[in-house]
Amino acid sequence: MSAADTARAWVQANKAVLSRDCATIFDFAEPAWREYRSADWYVARLRAEGFDVEEGSGGMPTAFCAQWSNGDGPVIGMYAEYDAVPGNCQAAAPHEAPREGLSPHAAGHTDPHSALGIGSLGGLLATKAAMQAHGIRGGLRFTGEPAEKVRGSKPIHAAKGYYDGLAAMLSYHPFYMLPLCNTVRRDTQCGAAYSMIYRFICDAPHRWGATDGAPIPQSHSDVRAPGANDALVMMYSQGRMLRDAMLSHQGGWSISEAILSTGQATADNLPAGLAELQYLVRVPTVEMAETVTARLDEIAEHCAAMTGCRVERHWVSKSRPGLSNHAMADVVWDALQQVGPPVWDDAAKSLMAEVRRNCGVKDEGDPILPACEALMDPAEAEAILRRDLPPSQMNSTSDDYTDMSWHAPTARFYIARPALNGGPYPPWAMNALGGMPKTIDPTVQTAARVLALSALRVLQDDTARQAAWDEFTRRRDAAPIPPLADYAPPVDFKWPEYVETPRGRDWHIPTWGA
Repeated sequence: MSAADTARAWVQANKAVLSRDCATIFDFAEPAWREYRSADWYVARLRAEGFDVEEGSGGMPTAFCAQWSNGDGPVIGMYAEYDAVPGNCQAAAPHEAPREGLSPHAAGHTDPHSALGIGSLGGLLATKAAMQAHGIRGGLRFTGEPAEKVRGSKPIHAAKGYYDGLAAMLSYHPFYMLPLCNTVRRDTQCGAAYSMIYRFICDAPHRWGATDGAPIPQSHSDVRAPGANDALVMMYSQGRMLRDAMLSHQGGWSISEAILSTGQATADNLPAGLAELQYLVRVPTVEMAETVTARLDEIAEHCAAMTGCRVERHWVSKSRPGLSNHAMADVVWDALQQVGPPVWDDAAKSLMAEVRRNCGVKDEGDPILPACEALMDPAEAEAILRRDLPPSQMNSTSDDYTDMSWHAPTARFYIARPALNGGPYPPWAMNALGGMPKTIDPTVQTAARVLALSALRVLQDDTARQAAWDEFTRRRDAAPIPPLADYAPPVDFKWPEYVETPRGRDWHIPTWGA
């Protein structure tokens, strides 16, 4: 039996365990920077598997770094993501419903990162089993990456050296856009992303419009600063109005924003003292990100001045665009062709058809999107991806795996998650399909096999490993970008989270009727 056969056998023998684990993380559904139970679960599991685990890596309480060695040799990197998305609470059921006891506004797995993390864990442990059985020397490093939805941990891990010393990094994600389904990115890697929080603080509302020596004002009619809420609303509206003028109309850039709750909705006449607005800027290049940030800074300063506030800018993320590596992409594509696409049985497709009916879509034909059951050649996927991009644009869309690509040869690949044919469908449908074991398990198992076969190839094939490293150094040195994370982990803001109350564990927005 070859090492690859041993890895495949491990995945087959542990299908039920991986299914249970994926359901566990799906049910935890903890959002960015608040993935306490998920991180604890991974740490305990990895230690039980013989890994040395550093908790709170990079100063991030819900991050970790696990390492295992089978002697001197190359070290392969993989990772888990496990953050969920507020406002997407969906049960693992074929109908629309929040998880039991929670508001629909609680967090839920959308991509789903539950399948990303457990598929990666399966690949890691299958590789370890093969290394032990066949005496393959080398090591494995597995990082826990919280807050991916705000591009949180990877720039910080990169700046603190957690990806240094790797022979290769394998980056897997359940597919989320065509044509990147059951394929590997080749040339057009994801772009840069900057995320920041503008914190408006109204320290001295009585000084706004007042004169020295004025008497004590009437509390409900005196002149006072509009306050932090007004500053936030002004920036929100001005930013949206001016965003089209921030950059030229090319490059597939986007700016999205979120208002962080700070308990200011008292409806009294007193001005709010604190309000926070988060932005996420997705652009092809760091230069474009800097341009947009400069414009947002100007808007923030003006809005603060007009409302009697001061403003602070706090970084959430500064991530770099990605580096391609054809040699690594070829290794993973070879493995993907050996494994094949996920296979859904009749029971899984019956559940998909039930979801389709519950979405009010006509129930006829195969319920699954055909692309989920086929492989897509990376060169063909690249050609389709670039149809709508200008030739000068090297990067498109955003995901922070890109920071890893500056420290080791990196392959980014996508395994099909269950997606319905036809549509359009409401968000709950995809979220449910990502949580029901019958529908999501084929994704997890396929990812685990591809990861293990790819890792074993890099560990054993000196020629392939050297080719990937030579290409990596050539691309990195041609236009180097050092780590950008020169800020502390932004863990102390009012990120959405679950809370413990006399009613029990609940979302910070209570369940209906509570």
